[in-house]
Amino acid sequence: MAGAQRLSQRQLDAVLTLHERLVGGRPGGKRACLRFHDLSRLDLGGRNLSDVDFAGSLFHGACLARSDLSRANLFGCDFTGADLGGAILNRADLRGCRMHGANLSMADLRQADFRPGQITIEARPGLMKGGSETRHSALDRANLSGATLDGSQLTGSSAFAADFSDCSMRGAELSGANLKQANLSGAIMEGVNLRGANLEGANLDRAMLGGVDTSTTQLSRDARAKLALASADQEPDKAKILIERAHAHHAWCTSGGVSGAAAIFDGEDLRALAGHFAGAKLTAASFRNACLVGVDLSRADLQGANFEGADLRSIDLKKADLRGARLAGANLTAADLRGAKLGPLNLPSGRLARVSLLGAKLRYALVAEADFSGAVFAQADLHGTDFAKAVGVDLADTPRPPDDRAA
Repeated sequence: MAGAQRLSQRQLDAVLTLHERLVGGRPGGKRACLRFHDLSRLDLGGRNLSDVDFAGSLFHGACLARSDLSRANLFGCDFTGADLGGAILNRADLRGCRMHGANLSMADLRQADFRPGQITIEARPGLMKGGSETRHSALDRANLSGATLDGSQLTGSSAFAADFSDCSMRGAELSGANLKQANLSGAIMEGVNLRGANLEGANLDRAMLGGVDTSTTQLSRDARAKLALASADQEPDKAKILIERAHAHHAWCTSGGVSGAAAIFDGEDLRALAGHFAGAKLTAASFRNACLVGVDLSRADLQGANFEGADLRSIDLKKADLRGARLAGANLTAADLRGAKLGPLNLPSGRLARVSLLGAKLRYALVAEADFSGAVFAQADLHGTDFAKAVGVDLADTPRPPDDRAA
């Protein structure tokens, strides 16, 4: 960008330190305003950049990994080749941004605004004055694997060959977007608006598209023929039976087996009952091969429950009691396990039942303050999950995949 003011790393650090003092409530702070600056190849990683005005700035090859850019004004910025892995960008203004080849893996982009923006064009030699043009946000070949894009606005954006694998995109606005050859494998896209979007050649393997209208979406004939749009809607009678089954199990737990009955939800689609499980007593319930994508099981009693082979993507298990649970082969991609108990369960026989995550997918999961004491991780896929703030984790015999940010 012609005329962009270049800062040194030392100058940038001084400005950001004052901003962090302000947002931290410390004296001597000053809000940062870095409009139309050239910050290419500089290090902004891990900084609190919330509400900073960066409109029109260049970030070519810059490091913003794990930085907090909540509500930041990033209008018209160029992040080509930048590292934003694990960054927080919820409600950020990203209209008209360029993110070609940028790393946004595990980024929080909830309600981020990628809509087209009116970009000012500077006067060129021979022209009396500049003008403006409408620029569509460009994420071509960007890496957004494991990112959260719930409620984001991507109308008319271009994300050709971008990697959205294992993303959560609930309720995102993608009308008119170019997703040609994009990798959407394992993405949760329930309630997404795909009117007029181009998904020619896109990989939709294991994607959840419940409640999505694809009648005006460009799909290859083969993809349209094979694509199963899994719906979370249940027949009223079926939903009633499942709810009654959950209530009966709750009664069975609270009465010590005197009333109610142990529940078996094997192979069931429980997404429509998402609001019926938070805080429930479901000790020793069986959910083998069940679908619980996005279900709220926070604070639930799930000691000894069987989730073998279950689809638990984006499930809410905050502060749930999962001691002794069987999670072998389960898909816990993007699951929220913060504060959950996954330690051993004392059995009446005097034995300890350890949590089994044998061969489970625990990709991009949130595990801060979760207790994994004694848990078995053999052959588990832990890509993108940070166990630094978890408790009792023993990964001595579990190979870790390379970090996206190191790529």
